[in-house]
Amino acid sequence: MSFQVALSFEDGVTRFVKCGPNETVADASYKARINIPLDCRDGACGTCKALCESGSYDGGDYIEDALTDDEAEQGYCLPCQMTPESDLVLQIATTSDVAKTAATTYSATITDIRRFSTSTVGFTVEIPNRDDLVFLPGQYVNITVPGTDQSRSYSFSTGPCDTRLSFLVKITEGGAMSEYLRDRAQVGDTLEFAGPFGSFFLREHKRPALLLAGGTGLAPILSILAAMRKQDVGLPVHLIYGATFDHDIVELDTLEGYTKSLLNFTFEYCVSDPDSAAPNKGYVTSLFEPRHLYEGDVDVYLCGPPPMVEAVRAHFGNEGITPANFYFEKFNSAVGGSEQVAAPTEAERAAAEKASAETGLPVTLGAAFPTADNYEIGEEHPPVADSDAQFDARMALELGALELTVGRLTEAQLVEFRILAEASTASIDRDYFTDAAAFTDTNAAFHEFLFRCCGNPVLLEAYNRLEVTQLMRRVLRTAQWVDEQIPHDHLKIVEAFERGNRAAARDLIVSHAQHAKATMRRAIEDREKADIA
Repeated sequence: MSFQVALSFEDGVTRFVKCGPNETVADASYKARINIPLDCRDGACGTCKALCESGSYDGGDYIEDALTDDEAEQGYCLPCQMTPESDLVLQIATTSDVAKTAATTYSATITDIRRFSTSTVGFTVEIPNRDDLVFLPGQYVNITVPGTDQSRSYSFSTGPCDTRLSFLVKITEGGAMSEYLRDRAQVGDTLEFAGPFGSFFLREHKRPALLLAGGTGLAPILSILAAMRKQDVGLPVHLIYGATFDHDIVELDTLEGYTKSLLNFTFEYCVSDPDSAAPNKGYVTSLFEPRHLYEGDVDVYLCGPPPMVEAVRAHFGNEGITPANFYFEKFNSAVGGSEQVAAPTEAERAAAEKASAETGLPVTLGAAFPTADNYEIGEEHPPVADSDAQFDARMALELGALELTVGRLTEAQLVEFRILAEASTASIDRDYFTDAAAFTDTNAAFHEFLFRCCGNPVLLEAYNRLEVTQLMRRVLRTAQWVDEQIPHDHLKIVEAFERGNRAAARDLIVSHAQHAKATMRRAIEDREKADIA
């Protein structure tokens, strides 16, 4: 029996390979001429280390230097050793260009055009090599506008197993794809597209899900629903679908169908136009109820324009809720299924002003350009307060470990402690990360050391449950600034242990927590500014 493995590269390209029985992911990749990072092939160097986002596997044989037990628990794996036990999704730590691969190009024929309203068109295509196109529910492709050298990005609105491929497009005056679909497109036309792309996709369905869609952001959500129906694990799934005007609401019949074919699926929709005939007027956040959020034990998938993403983020913050996972895709121009190149109408301007007044967030309307900067996929980071709380908790546990270890470490342990401290300084140049990912790993090893040495398994378990390292991996992924005291703190803490100076070690652990929190706060704030910009 063979399994499908999705290799998700850092530049958004996803390639799929099939692994046969007892075949490693690395062997299958190289068979497909995809050169993922690789060196020893024996589980000894860690060069191929990847993160498994979904699926189960046999990790194979490897040494601790290549993959630590903590990393394995967090889902990291070695493709050179692992053999799939189900379909997998792996994050590969390189770009598709370095791996000498690229998105595949397909030639498609339009088989159906549905002009839902003046604002929305749906179309369906067929390709002769449908079995060759594999994608994850929620991903998108770049479609070339016929007669031009321009391309637009649109998410599939059908599932990965459907023979047909469908898309939803918002029609705006002056948009290249909009004008083609509105004025010239006919059944039988040929379209070229490349893909799949994107890291907004359905993960393993382990808990209740809240799906949020704005306008044509419904497309990837429909693809996710199709995949959920195929799996149908019986967990609750609720969709809240919002739009500006009544004519922007589409595919209600499809959603009604899912209430009958997908166990425990419910949905509701709202329109922000005060003159709407919809049963609910307002924004998606007005329909949030505690029963949809499960006190945070919920996976949230959101696709919509930036103001919607920001409004949902603000709502979670105000309610003190941090979802288990928050995946979002936001679009702002001629990518992600939405073209916005013409000046807004008076009605659109009024709706935008109302949205801004009610959410307290800026809403921008006007000309935009089809650049990658206007299309973002990501995962939500925790509020600053939550980050502070985790580092305060780590500090408290470290003070407990201090009491059990200071003056009791052997000569060999002190040498190891110093080596770990020195290793954690290698990725910092004054107040700048030269490699934030490397720092996160070496920092984790440094902080875990005392818990490993204290001889108290309860303390070690409590530290692991804090998931500080996982938090740092998410938040520091693109960070540049670091409190310049952090590398000095590590070395000074070791010196205090070498002298057996309990008071000095305690003071240093407390001050180090403040420096760590400052670094995390800055990274979170920088990311939020980038999101709003």
